[in-house]
Parts: sequence; structure tokens; C-alpha cells
Amino acid sequence: MKRKILAALLASTMVLSLVGCGSGSDGADSAAPAQDAAATEEAAPAEDGAAAGGEETLTVWCWDPAFNMNAMYEAEKVYQKDHPDFKLNVVETPWEDVQTKVTTAAASGDLSTLPDILLMQDNAFQKNVISYPDAFVDLTNSGVDYSQFAAGKAAYSVVDGKNYGVPFDNGAVIGCYRTDILEQAGLTVDDFTDITWDQYIENGKKVLEATGKPLISMQAGECDLIMMMLQSAGSSLFNEDGTANIVNNDTLKAVMETYKALKDAGVLVEVNSWDEYVGSFVSGDVAGTINGCWIMASIQTAEDQSGKWAITNMPSLVGVSNATNYSNNGGSSWAVTANCQNTELAFDFLASTFAGSAELYDNILPSGALATWAPAGDSDAYGVGNDFFGGDAVSAKIVEYSTKVPSNITGVYYYEARDAVATAITNYINGSDVETELKTAEDTVNFNMGQ
Repeated sequence: MKRKILAALLASTMVLSLVGCGSGSDGADSAAPAQDAAATEEAAPAEDGAAAGGEETLTVWCWDPAFNMNAMYEAEKVYQKDHPDFKLNVVETPWEDVQTKVTTAAASGDLSTLPDILLMQDNAFQKNVISYPDAFVDLTNSGVDYSQFAAGKAAYSVVDGKNYGVPFDNGAVIGCYRTDILEQAGLTVDDFTDITWDQYIENGKKVLEATGKPLISMQAGECDLIMMMLQSAGSSLFNEDGTANIVNNDTLKAVMETYKALKDAGVLVEVNSWDEYVGSFVSGDVAGTINGCWIMASIQTAEDQSGKWAITNMPSLVGVSNATNYSNNGGSSWAVTANCQNTELAFDFLASTFAGSAELYDNILPSGALATWAPAGDSDAYGVGNDFFGGDAVSAKIVEYSTKVPSNITGVYYYEARDAVATAITNYINGSDVETELKTAEDTVNFNMGQ
């Protein structure tokens, strides 16, 4: 089994940056690194090692200079106010390289190449800790108050009841709508707040009749919306013991039926690529989208549409126990590796910044980094209205949403299961029987797990 897991991890490193949680988008898991030669050159001397330069220095691996790396630099400034000798060695490391290096180090038994702290995609966190428990430090008693984080977010980095990650960026799901298009159908964003998917379809039919525009688009062959729906009811593709939870998963069946109903009604239209997906709502070909809150960055590229957008929560599943209007898509968390030579410093740094500083979250808010640390939502900066979204205090609203997201189980074979379900939904839409497709999907996952 261990060999099977290693093979799966090695294969996954080739595709994780594409399928993370947004079909290859920069925003979904912040997986596509922007290039910053100066930052890379400065950090290069510590590229392969852990703490460099003394007791007050920590080495960090993460990607995207404008987002994740910027957040670390701001955290360094905050921590230096009480620890003037403290320094960070922030090394720009694309996510796929982080995964490859972790896999290689753990498989070889030589963890000396790992940094003190690294950023891990949430959906890969359990995979790595379960596969390589000796590579990561248990943070349960590190001084981080996990009760102040959204429970659904923190759960991504929990294994066997222990916390291995400090939650970072927010992937809470939001419904985004062009209010001017809704108005043509006699609707407002309030008509999409705290509703069910059945109500969403009925509203979508009104918009389609009045404007000729579908409500939403999704990329064909992907299952982002499927996974968002599934988590909104606290359901997963795996059981707690790691076995596949597909064939007998009544919630997943309801999700697939709901997705097909959306498409059959013309309320949802499928496109062929990520660029077409973004283009569909930026151009106004569809009336909105449902995705992780990072999608707002793409929406706001249409500067001429400022004031014409609004956000609310997502629809809930009908006839499903534990159904809610909240879910998550994307995000990442900080891990401390077993190679860290000063875990007390790493613990205190993370507890004082990403798990303890409203100032830090205020400073990184302009870059689009929204907190899942609940106290940040009470800050004045989060309460400022966003003119693009009709003056609504969207940052505070999203933090509130994140606190209501149900937990789910990702496990070791999350990405393989996603792929299998994506194939199943495609075949189901094209006329296959839903029960047959669920059985095929579970068989595929079991084969990958070697069971």
C-alpha cells in the first residue's frame, strides 16, 4: 500500500497545479506562481535547506510573490516589532515543486532538504501527512488557537485528531451576480440568498426567458461545482477510515442529479477551458458564477462593470440532511516540517501572525488575501464597503461565510477521486445511468488505492 501511495503522490505532482481546485486558475489554490526575479534571486541561497543564518531565522517555501510570499513578508514585519532580530528566508517555490520535494525527501528518508515552514494546498494536506507522518510537526499544542479559525478550513489539515497546519487564505464559496441582468428578470440578489438549488433553477429560468442568458457556466469535464455542492452538506468522497464513499453516497447522487437538472434547464452552460469560463461572466454572456471567493479578482478585471455586481451565499441541496448554503473551494495552509531546528520559534511566529494578528490581515487584504481567522473579520478594514460590489462589505461577509462551512475528508486519493467523479458526471449528462457511473467511479478509485 505504501508503494501505491508513493506512486500516486509522484503522479499527482504532475497534475496538482492544474486540478487543485479551480481547473488551473491562479486563484483557486494560488497554484500558478507569478514571476518575481528579485524575490527569487534574494531567496536563492537557501533554496534547498532549512533555517539559514542563525537562531532567529526561519526558511519558508511558498509560491506567488504577489499573494503568498507578500503575506509572509508582511508577517515578518509584524513579528519583528517584538522580535527585532527575527528574519525570514522566503524561497519562491511553485506548488508542484513543493509537492515533488516533499515526496522525494520523505521517500528517501532524508528530510534535511526541507525548509522550516512550507505552504501546502489544503486538498493535498491530508494526503501528505498520512503518507509521510514523520515529515511534519504536530501543531495541536503549538499555541495556535484553532477555535478562532473556521472549522471547515482547519479540518483540511487535521489527521487522526491532530492539527498539522495553520490555515491561511480563504476559499469560502460565494454566489456572484450581475445585478443589472437580474433586474431585467425582476430579480435582485436577495432572491438568491439562503435559497435551494430548486429555487435557483426557477430563478434561472426567469433570467433565461427575460435576457437569453444562463445564470452560470462551468468548465466541461471538471467537477468544481460538484465538490462545492458535496461539501455544502458535509459529505465527502471518502469515509473516515479512508475507504471510498461513492456508490452509497446519497448526497453525491443528489448532487449529480442537481447538476444535470441545471444543465438540462439551460440555467448552466458548459465551456471548454478556464479562459472561456472567466470570459463568460466577465463579458456578460452569463449572469454570474459560483466559486471560491478568490474568483472576485477575475470579476473585477471588468472595470466597466463596477457597481453592477453583488455577492451572497450559495444554494443548498434539496432533500439532503445537513444541507447548508456554505462551502469551500481552494486555499492553503502553513505546515512546520520535521526538519525545523527551532520549532518553538516557528510555533510562536505562526501563532503571533497568521493565528493572532488582525494587523497582518489588514495589511494583506489589498492583495486579495482574505482571512479564515475569525477575529480579522471584526477589523475596520474588513468592514469597508467595496464599490465594485455595490458598496457591500464583502470581506467581512466572506469571513462570516467561512465560519459556517462544513468539514470534509480529502484523504490520500482526493485528486484521483475527483477525476473519477468528473468522468462520471460527464457520462451521466450524456445519457448514462447514474448508479452505473457511481459504481464505475468507485471501482476506479479502489483500483488506484490497490484495494
